[in-house]
Amino acid sequence: MLAALDEREGSINNALKAAETARNEMANLKAENEKLLADARLERDTILKKAQDASVKMIDDAKAEAVKAGALMIENAKAVIETEKKAALADVKSQVATLSLQVTEKLLRANLSDNKSQKELVEGFIKELKLN
Repeated sequence: MLAALDEREGSINNALKAAETARNEMANLKAENEKLLADARLERDTILKKAQDASVKMIDDAKAEAVKAGALMIENAKAVIETEKKAALADVKSQVATLSLQVTEKLLRANLSDNKSQKELVEGFIKELKLN
């Protein structure tokens, strides 16, 4: 009977040692899991920070590009407006010159329709030439 009790005691001691070993292994596994979880969280935070920084940079770059493109469009529009303005001014000057010539021609024809008017005009030009 003593042998059975010794065997039973040995069996209980072995079971207690196995339970202690299992408890230690579970504690180690739990610690490892917590460390892995902490590392994963840190890596997640790092990735999120990098992604946010990249997003902000992309937005800033896009804004800068849009501002640059807008400024270029404004400059091009100003150049086109200036070119059109010059062309319109040249056209107006040309039309004014043409109209002036037409008016002058009509006035001269009306005023110089007879010989007396023609003679007076020529004499007037001669007097002006002599004075100058």
